[in-house]
Amino acid sequence: MNKKTKELLKTSKKVIRECSLPNGAIVAANSSKPYFPKQAKDYRFVWPRDAMYACIAAKIPGLKIQEKFFRWCMKAEGWSKTGLFYEKYYANGKKALRHFQPDQTGSILIAIHDYYKGNRKGCEEFRKLITKSANGLCKVWDHDHFGLVTQDLWEERLCFPDLKGNFTYSIAICARGLECANEIIPNQNWKKTSDEMRRALQKNSRDYFYRSFGKIDDKRVDASLLGLLWPAELIPVHDRRMRKTADMIEDRLVRNNRVYRYEHDEYDGWMYDKATCRRKGAGYWPLLNLWMTMYHLKAGNRNKALRYYDAVLHDMKGKKYIPEQFFDNQLQVSVSPLCWAHSMFIIASKELGYF
Repeated sequence: MNKKTKELLKTSKKVIRECSLPNGAIVAANSSKPYFPKQAKDYRFVWPRDAMYACIAAKIPGLKIQEKFFRWCMKAEGWSKTGLFYEKYYANGKKALRHFQPDQTGSILIAIHDYYKGNRKGCEEFRKLITKSANGLCKVWDHDHFGLVTQDLWEERLCFPDLKGNFTYSIAICARGLECANEIIPNQNWKKTSDEMRRALQKNSRDYFYRSFGKIDDKRVDASLLGLLWPAELIPVHDRRMRKTADMIEDRLVRNNRVYRYEHDEYDGWMYDKATCRRKGAGYWPLLNLWMTMYHLKAGNRNKALRYYDAVLHDMKGKKYIPEQFFDNQLQVSVSPLCWAHSMFIIASKELGYF
């Protein structure tokens, strides 16, 4: 491990620690810090999805942020009634936006399962969190689709129950979350619902996995489909459809070993007068590079994995923090540091053997 990697791992621990607030909330970026760029969009909100990755990463160097976050989850607005987590929350637990993103709830179940791996009795305090969240997902699932309008993880697209639409990443995370819940507290209904989600996804794949499916399919690829392999663990790395999906991502969404979210992405998080996002074209997302690193490591291709990992290190160019996006110009300003990006750096580094 070189000096640059060692320093960035140290910084990543600092970022995760500073995004974990005293009340247990884990924010996507701590914009109250002096190092946060003033022209970037405010990310001092809790996205349970981002927090899951932070919890998984924090366990690696021994940061103790998980349990106070799980306690925070049980105080989030609306959860006690529905068992569901929505788009994003203020640090005090109030809903900031109200779209239903199913993977947010699945992510919490995965995070609990990961933290208490090898110590199932340790999560007794969070039995209610597990049970109510798993039941909440089951209640809004209708055989092969969700009974509510759902939003994708990038917060730009919707699926509708009358079209039996599902976002592939979202349903995969929910299936895994319910499987995790069932492993901790065996429950036939959770297992049945998880199996139905898996079948719906498998049935609607062809020779690769689509971004979303239903009565109207969105056959375009999206870098989030790497999540089918990890953390969803739904599709094995040598499944021909997984290989084809990864190949298509590399063909369509990768430029010079740098991974973009999807074709024709405009979002940049660069704000005008703190009120309007300029949307002058997306950069590549370092966290996606690190996701691709994970894919190639699991596929047994370390050299290719290192190309994606090293591209992130190269583009730091003296910067201390990993941003949400790197741009090909000096004008656009990214959210930085992004907790999810630093979390993925720790996770990928562990997979590379640097821990």
